[in-house]
Amino acid sequence: MYLTREEEKIYDGEWGWAYQVSMKILVRLGDLFGATKLIPIKSAHISGVSYKTLGDAPIDFLEALARTNAKVQVPSTLNPSSFDPAYLAKNFPQEYRARQLSITNLYKKMDVKPVFTCTPYYIHKPQPNSHLAWAESSAVMYANSVLGAWTNREGGPSALAAALIGKTPNYGVHQAENRRADVLVKVEVNLRNQMEYGVLGIHVGKLLKDKIPVFDGLSNYTNDCLKQLGAGLASSGMSTMFRYKKSDADRKLETISIQAENIENTIESLSTTFEVPDLVFIGCPHCSLNEVRNVAQALKGRKVRKEAKLWVCTSRHVKGKAEEYVKIIEKAGGHVLCDTCAVVTWINKLGINSMMTNSAKTAYYAPTLNRVNVRLASLDQCVNTACVKE
Repeated sequence: MYLTREEEKIYDGEWGWAYQVSMKILVRLGDLFGATKLIPIKSAHISGVSYKTLGDAPIDFLEALARTNAKVQVPSTLNPSSFDPAYLAKNFPQEYRARQLSITNLYKKMDVKPVFTCTPYYIHKPQPNSHLAWAESSAVMYANSVLGAWTNREGGPSALAAALIGKTPNYGVHQAENRRADVLVKVEVNLRNQMEYGVLGIHVGKLLKDKIPVFDGLSNYTNDCLKQLGAGLASSGMSTMFRYKKSDADRKLETISIQAENIENTIESLSTTFEVPDLVFIGCPHCSLNEVRNVAQALKGRKVRKEAKLWVCTSRHVKGKAEEYVKIIEKAGGHVLCDTCAVVTWINKLGINSMMTNSAKTAYYAPTLNRVNVRLASLDQCVNTACVKE
């Protein structure tokens, strides 16, 4: 891979160890995928933040980077952490809280913004055609597919390396020829809600793996629906983007058809229980302002059952703009959590053995990552289950 004279100096250690190791990570990645050069990025979004999923092993590496006083070269943000400091922190051992705080502080020393969200585009929306280095798979999908930005699906270390250098290897969907659709997906069923869009993503992701789909037949969708579609695709497959508007050129593509039974069977396969849930969880990926509003409207004048928990997860940025809706949710007995989500915290240590969610991504991951049973349902079903029967 070609390096400029300045990049060679960084590679040789003239900027210091942290930048040198970051450059070596990027060069190794570029060599692996056939990149010919590095390209500048506008922002980075870094995963590997939650102590629950990260563990102790990488902390030494983060400490070594932070000790050098290295700083990120572009605006950089963090994925969700292990807990919401206002509600969940008190329920976990002090050791867990100390470890999570340590991880947070190490990133902050490198000037990474601790926004703790998987939807950084609600805080700062990247411009179309801008190159990024994002590591959260659902955010990568949304950035490429809905916002028109360009980012590969980075790992936590490569996103941090790109943030420190301000560049990323030029391969994958950073190149226009790799952003073309591979398969035409004809959706021959009317998807009724966001949950079913997520289910479509799970089903198609399993079929296509890393191929890029273009969907034909989607109707009455919102950006929140597309967010759930991308999150599902990224969970069960390895694609980095999708298209949702067919062009004439797409008629020649390999075609697959999606029927109502595919959606129904996938919902059934993602539901591991039909018992009354201990937790009803909304907000994976983190809720938009519109989604928080929808939950509040569904809860207005109602009460959450005493024996149930209702969590709505979002970013602090969105929560700050949704004060009136947050009040309605909390008056009903629900909790609006920031900085975390049910997938990256220890819900089984809170006495939660089963949950209901409208997130296909959560339903896909929670049985293995959280060791809980899951029922996948629409938002209305989730709220009705959480609340006292009228």
